[in-house]
Amino acid sequence: MSFPIRRAGVSMIALLVALSTPVFAQGTQTAPTAPAPTTAASPAGEAAAAKAEAMRPAIESFTLANGLQVVVLPDHRAPIATQMIWYKVGSADEPKGVSGIAHFLEHLMFKGTKTHKQGEFSAAVAAIGGEENAFTSYDYTAYYQQVPVESLKEMMGFEADRMENLVLTDEVVLPERDVILEERRMRIDNEPGAQLSEAADAALFQNHPYGTPVIGWRNEMEKLSRQDAIAFYDRFYTPNNATLLIAGDVTLDQVKAYAEETFGKVPRRADPGVRQRPQEPEPLAARSVTLRDARVTQPSVQTTYLVPSDNNAKPGESEALDLLADILGGGTTSRLYRALVVDQGIAAGTGAYYQGTALDDGQFMTYGTPRGQATLDQVEKSVNAEVEKIARDGVTAAELEAAKNRVRKALIYQRDNQTSMARRYGAALSTGGTIEKVESWPDRIEAVTVDQVNAAAKAYLQPKRSVTGYLLPADAETSAEAKAPAGSPEAAGAVAPTDGAPVPGDTRS
Repeated sequence: MSFPIRRAGVSMIALLVALSTPVFAQGTQTAPTAPAPTTAASPAGEAAAAKAEAMRPAIESFTLANGLQVVVLPDHRAPIATQMIWYKVGSADEPKGVSGIAHFLEHLMFKGTKTHKQGEFSAAVAAIGGEENAFTSYDYTAYYQQVPVESLKEMMGFEADRMENLVLTDEVVLPERDVILEERRMRIDNEPGAQLSEAADAALFQNHPYGTPVIGWRNEMEKLSRQDAIAFYDRFYTPNNATLLIAGDVTLDQVKAYAEETFGKVPRRADPGVRQRPQEPEPLAARSVTLRDARVTQPSVQTTYLVPSDNNAKPGESEALDLLADILGGGTTSRLYRALVVDQGIAAGTGAYYQGTALDDGQFMTYGTPRGQATLDQVEKSVNAEVEKIARDGVTAAELEAAKNRVRKALIYQRDNQTSMARRYGAALSTGGTIEKVESWPDRIEAVTVDQVNAAAKAYLQPKRSVTGYLLPADAETSAEAKAPAGSPEAAGAVAPTDGAPVPGDTRS
């Protein structure tokens, strides 16, 4: 299972290019990576993709009597279907003192129900060659299966069953608590970058629960109980607090019939209420956190700025921040890459990205790692110089048009992936968005002006809104002493691959 390591709110551009929500989820969790840059497509390929896009069936939605919203994303290219159920609850909705309960319950949802014994659901998915997973973020928890379309109704029956019939006893809860504690040991306690990210998050979000890790604080995880899990389940796992997305070789009438026969029988058990969290006050001072550890093999620096999300930004702001991140650090043509990797030759990797898919505030990030004999201090100063320059002088019309063009291409090809499409809509609908808002995103991007991008850069790329995290080897007293380790490819001048350079200290999906 996976908990989003807070990249749950990556930018829409990042989602289009490489949709990887920050979550702690089932299955193997790979090291977080920066969004991969888009690659140029041939004119013939673009034309074919554009033609396919024009023929794409319309997305439709309906709501069952119990309050469950159902979204249908037809894709008739292959006889497969993807089911995703998104609950509008994540770690930021947890009561004080039980951090990690959202992720813990995600694990427990696989423990069996009154109708199906533990493992029966997963065995049914595996028997037909299907795939399944689940993930928890700050703002949502989701479960999905991808199966042959003839098995869709069976999967919907299994998922509807565990929405109301989960059986939890100490015999299954307590051993699973040991599992999540071990997960924390492996992914956080044994990873200096993840530990730094936790500290940086806590410094950035001093009042908002985004400052608490999705997996939870160890001292609170150790006390999580069966009663905690049942209370959380009974309050939030109700159809009126969920969205069901069905993508694949299906029709609206077919999904309606299946939904009524399965999820339609699940009663509305609770009213979770309005999602009100403590909000961040206006930042007043730049902050920094430093972690030194003997396990660090490559020093890095990452600066995170507190910015609006797609949900709470003023009209046009979130779109402007998306494009700003692409221009500043979105690949090999970005300002940061050209300055630090190509021109100065001091960085093995550098970039910027915007995390805007969130119910509350979002984040804008820059990062860099040294190369050759350059120090981390040199990399940081050069990154900051590019940030200051773009905030002071702004972007050009040509840069903005190039960024928009990358978005146009990425959107077409992102729609080629059934699961990615469902995930895009699910994340938006779970963080205050609507189908109409997701559909209008390309038009809103096209409408962004140079003045809007420049205004966003000036308003939000201010040191007082930031937290800078330094990941250093144990023997480096300061960033001025931190270099690529002797004998490493980076010390020899190697540049990190451009299709997903590691994001230093990023443990938040």
